[in-house]
Amino acid sequence: MKINIQTLGCMKNINDSQQAGALLEAYNHQIVDDPMEADVIMVNTCGFIDDAKRESIDRILNMAQLKENDNRKKLIVSGCLSQRYVTELTEEMPEVDCFVGVNEYERLPQILEEIYSGNRVSVARSYDKGPLKYMDRKLPENPYVMHIKIAEGCNNGCAYCIIPKIRGSFRSMPMEDVVKEAEKLAKAGCKELILIAQDLTYYGKDLYGDFVLPKLLKKICRIDGIRWIRMMYCYQERITPELIRVMAEEEKICKYIDIPLQHASDSVLKSMRRKTTKADIQETIDALRARIPDIHIRTTLIVGYPGETEKDFDELYDFVEKNRFDRLGVFKYSREDGTVAATMENQIAEDVKERRLDAIMNLQMGISLENNREKIGLSIPVIIDEVEHNFTAEGVDLISGTDAKSYDKYRDSGHISYIGRTEYDAPEIDNSVIFTSAKDKVYKAGDIVNVKIVDAFDYDLVGEEA
Repeated sequence: MKINIQTLGCMKNINDSQQAGALLEAYNHQIVDDPMEADVIMVNTCGFIDDAKRESIDRILNMAQLKENDNRKKLIVSGCLSQRYVTELTEEMPEVDCFVGVNEYERLPQILEEIYSGNRVSVARSYDKGPLKYMDRKLPENPYVMHIKIAEGCNNGCAYCIIPKIRGSFRSMPMEDVVKEAEKLAKAGCKELILIAQDLTYYGKDLYGDFVLPKLLKKICRIDGIRWIRMMYCYQERITPELIRVMAEEEKICKYIDIPLQHASDSVLKSMRRKTTKADIQETIDALRARIPDIHIRTTLIVGYPGETEKDFDELYDFVEKNRFDRLGVFKYSREDGTVAATMENQIAEDVKERRLDAIMNLQMGISLENNREKIGLSIPVIIDEVEHNFTAEGVDLISGTDAKSYDKYRDSGHISYIGRTEYDAPEIDNSVIFTSAKDKVYKAGDIVNVKIVDAFDYDLVGEEA
């Protein structure tokens, strides 16, 4: 049977889809890229915030139309949206043959048999309480950059977040299984390994009684073939001196850390049920920068949270201006059913949320440009993501978010040949480096090349092979 798997949302969903692909292949099914060619289409959805839910619903409806034009096809919807709204979706979308929650991927071979027997299936159990199990994954053709989900779920209980109700409580994968998977990825050609979890710094507390991320990092650093190790979603209150020391001492660990801070006003942080304060956050930022001078800190913020006053917002704005984060994303607060914050009074009007988001992003754009200009003249290792594309200025704009006119002197001149990233940039979400190599050299995705930076824009760098 030919199965097309489409993945929306975060890297954790990608992980789940890859596990589903490997399992289905083990049962002699074939994974195909083209939904037109498939007997079964599976849409792995995101259900975190309103925009993600809308994108998921749109994709389901598009695939349902495809199925309607070919009544031999079956349509499966999996992931967070299914887990969260399985009853409502089953009633409202009769064109879907099966809704599968986030804890049901191991049952997919049996589910396929059921739906081809004429049954409609909806399954979305709660997560098991035990450790996160290791499962094989179907790897891409060139797995030069890969992630490992080292834990599932979350225990933090933030007032705005629905993830614990979707993904369950925090469960670590045993350390030996993480190392086993990392070794397997390295043998397959992985050069950049990204460790992910809902709260990476909580890793191991449930299994070992302590936060053992530093110990895990040191084990992974010993694996041959892996060049860069990146950490995503590290909660500030568990960025310990030991973790900072390991980051500073281990050459393979990228001088990059993702810390979802969400806010800088103590009153908002308390309302969010974040277990930290502005002073604690500042202390951690200062400690990271003191021990690792070239550390690049990525963070995400929420504006328009219920009860956020103009004073609270001004405090957040000043905090961003002071700390000059290297990478920063901003979300408008999304009122999610089932969360504590959804029931709060003093919900903020959409136009106020929009104004506050624009103000932070405009501030960050200037900071990013100034930070990027400081790299002009430096030679920096760059991992290649895309090769030999003929970009128009408009095409570059879609990738970078930078004013397309800034690229007029590079487009249609043979200057743009490769798109890559430094160790300071995560794939898909951070800055790019656009560069050329000598004409007699040809590189492929995953190659790491030293690039001299010759120009800088708001969110991208331009260079040439050093």
